[in-house]
This record gives sequence, structure tokens and C-alpha cells, in this order.
Amino acid sequence: MASEYGLKRHFNGEAARLIGGKVRAVHPEFDIEGYAAEVEQRIPGKELKDRVLVLTEGLRTRLPEDYPTAVAVLVSILGDELAEGEGMFNTSWFLMPVARFVEEYGRNHPEVSLDAIEEITRRHTGEYAIRPFVEDHYAMTMKRVERWAHSPSHNVRRLASEGIRPRLPWARTLDVFVKDPQPVLEILEPLRSDPSEYVRKSVANNLNDISKDTPDIALATALRWLEESPTPETNWIVKHALRTLVKKGDQQALAMLGATGGELAHVSDLRVTPGVVAVGDSLVIDFTVENADDRAHSVTVDYVVHHVRRNGRSIPKVFKLTTLELAAGERRVVRKTHALKEVQTRRYYAGEHVVEIQVNGLVKATERFDLRT
Repeated sequence: MASEYGLKRHFNGEAARLIGGKVRAVHPEFDIEGYAAEVEQRIPGKELKDRVLVLTEGLRTRLPEDYPTAVAVLVSILGDELAEGEGMFNTSWFLMPVARFVEEYGRNHPEVSLDAIEEITRRHTGEYAIRPFVEDHYAMTMKRVERWAHSPSHNVRRLASEGIRPRLPWARTLDVFVKDPQPVLEILEPLRSDPSEYVRKSVANNLNDISKDTPDIALATALRWLEESPTPETNWIVKHALRTLVKKGDQQALAMLGATGGELAHVSDLRVTPGVVAVGDSLVIDFTVENADDRAHSVTVDYVVHHVRRNGRSIPKVFKLTTLELAAGERRVVRKTHALKEVQTRRYYAGEHVVEIQVNGLVKATERFDLRT
């Protein structure tokens, strides 16, 4: 497994021994080596979430059959709460199977499970584990989430937001909040100027989720927050929460963030070099932005690459570039190097690719390059 990469490579027999050692300290009959051997046998070919499930299932068969007793054993091994800035994937990544244990086996014990999720999130995260309880025990769970939003723990406050994000990545979509985000917004209200960056990132991501399905509600909420809570923390949240709408060129979102004059901006001399490039190489994008108005403007400049897919169609991807403060009639040269390296979330295909320059979400210039694979 030497070629494995990413977080999944950690979930193997050694992870089972790490978890098993902690469990045996409070549950002496736990079979560490049997657990590790089962994990090693079952993980080949599996990705991260399936590997975590293997470790979770191994815990279930080796812990007491009574769920409350079993989960109490796991809660007892959690350790100290993470301080602000301590990354859960660096410090407590091995607790992912513990959170998954509650997610998989705790639905019929909501009170016990919600207690466990609160403890887990102080050391790791409960953002995935809580979602089945939103679906199966809505009133009870939302009452608990409301309490969490006022917790002195930044980790617990963050869970109040992250756990009910309508479109949390790598998690089931919470359709109830896609259709009506108002219950989510009520939870976010006391967090809109939170002192913790960890919490603020979650609040921004949550409002960004809402903007994808109900942009009018997200915009109205952002505007109200800026008016009622004129703090640097709220400004930061709103800026990051509106990023999807900004990339789409929503003029209200751009104006809310201070971007003006996009319709009066000109882009000229766009060059994308080299014209033929291979995967793994880089492009250089050069152009000039001009403010053609007789007053100053702040403009947001992005570029869009239309990636060719296997079927020959193209999918646009917006890349943030810069914000320019332009005086009346001012011209500014912009240069960007764009790497064409394959990553886990993007595979390249040969063909003609289109590059667009956007100013305040409005396409101002277009150029092309040929990608060879």
C-alpha cells in the first residue's frame, strides 16, 4: 500500500491497534490483534469512508451488545478537548470510526447518541454523525442544536452550524433545509459574529450552502447581518458566505461586498501562453483591466477555465484572482500563472479549452488554448 495517499492511508491495522489499545484500557477483554487482522483483511481496494466503516463494524462486534454501554466505552477514550486551531485530522483523526459508530448504530437511542456526539465533537467532529438524528428525531435534535449554539465550547458551537449544513460535502443532503432554510438561519443567528474562526468558517459555509438553493434568502440574511452586526467577524462571514453568488456574477452580492463599476470596466490584450500545453505544465494569463468611468471603482477580477470532459462537453470552473481599486481612467496589468496539475477532484482531457476573464462577474474577454494529454 506504499502508493496510497490522503487520509485514507491511515485507516489500516495500525489504526485498529491504536483505537484498540485505548479501548482495552477501559474494556480489558477487547481483542486488539483480532481487530487489527480483520481490518487489514477487509480494507484493500476501499476508499476513506468505507475503510472507516470497516473499523466501525469491527468495534461493534467486539464491544458490549447493549448500545448505551458500548458507546460509553468509546466516549471514555476520547481524551482532552481540542483547543482553538488544533486540527482534528492532525490530532484526533483516529476518532472517525467512533463518530461513525454513533451514526450507524445509535438511531434508536437519540438522547444517549446526542450526548455522545457532543463529547465526540469536542475532540473530533460530529458533523456527519448528527445527520441521521435530524432526519429521525427532528424536534429533539434541533432543540439540542439550539442549545449547542450557545455553548462556551467553540467546538460545540461549530457543530451547531456544521451539523445542519444543507449540503455538507461528503454527507447526505438535508432536504428539509434545502426546501426551507429558516430553521438553520435561526441557529446561525447567535453565531453571526462568533469570536472563533473555526465557528465563523462553518457559519460562512452554511450560508453559502443556502445561497445555492435559495439565493434571495441568503442575500437578505447577509444584508441584515451587515446592518445589525457591523463587526469584522460578521463582515468576514458574509464575504465568504457569498462566494458562490460572487462567482456566478450576482450583482447584488458583489455590490454588498463593495464591488462597483463592473459594467464600465474593459479588459484588453488578453494572452494565454503557451497556446498548446501539456497536463502537468502551466499557463500564463496576461491582460489589462481599465476603469473607463470618471470615478473610482473597486472591481473583483476572476478567471474561468472551461474544462473539457470525457464526452467533449465543457464545464466552467471559476478561479478567484484579485480585487483592484481603480481610479478614474486607471489601467492595471494583471498576470496569473495557472498550473494544470491533476488533483483528486479534477481530471484533464485533451481538447480546446476556453479561458474567460470576469470583472464583477461579467465576462469581458475570451481566449483559448489546446491541452494535450
